[in-house]
Amino acid sequence: MSDISPPPRSADRRWTPAEDGRGEPGSDRVKVRRDTKKRGRYDAEAVHAILDATPFCHIAYVHDGHPIVIPTLQARIDDHVYLHASSGSRLGLSADTPWPISLSVTLIDGLVMARSGFHHSINYRSVVVVGDAVLVTDREEMLLALDTTVDHVAPGRAAELRRPTERELSATVVARLPLAEASVKTRTGPPNDEPEDMDLPVWAGVVPMTTTFGPPLPSPDLADDIPVSPSVRLLTG
Repeated sequence: MSDISPPPRSADRRWTPAEDGRGEPGSDRVKVRRDTKKRGRYDAEAVHAILDATPFCHIAYVHDGHPIVIPTLQARIDDHVYLHASSGSRLGLSADTPWPISLSVTLIDGLVMARSGFHHSINYRSVVVVGDAVLVTDREEMLLALDTTVDHVAPGRAAELRRPTERELSATVVARLPLAEASVKTRTGPPNDEPEDMDLPVWAGVVPMTTTFGPPLPSPDLADDIPVSPSVRLLTG
């Protein structure tokens, strides 16, 4: 991994923790509204925790006048999230033009089974980031972002691999998105049934949901004498 320093913190907005620790929204665009606003928070610790819990995300943007949502990988370095794509993709990244996008990550913790369909829900942790991504043009920052993405999938994996070739780097673009405008929304606990439904003979509660890894399956063309890598063993226990 490169020893370049991570990118500087966003200069245009700062995290401003409130007394309750939930923070204040970086802009009106990410403010949680209506009756679920008590589930929202904006502090950097909460935002970072969800982004760091999974490399998988969705990004939304407009292409040729049409909204598009795509799944991809993300990796956080301080107050920025990094994304990568093929240089031949239709994302239209340019060094001169910021790329307005929205990024979201959701972790499902359980199915909330109520006594009525209206009150069924899920327990979850989610983060939404809105902002202008910019193309990374510095080679060392690009390498750091790519290594961090690999390590976000499996900690320690980047050090086990060969370095990217010039051909691979030229075929890849990396974008940096500031976390200045981000909000967290969560739900926890049992169902919120109506008082008049409490005596119904219907089971109610929460079915916990977790993600686990199974035993590693070697590639069919892998030599028999190559052991499972430490990064993979760390994932699978």
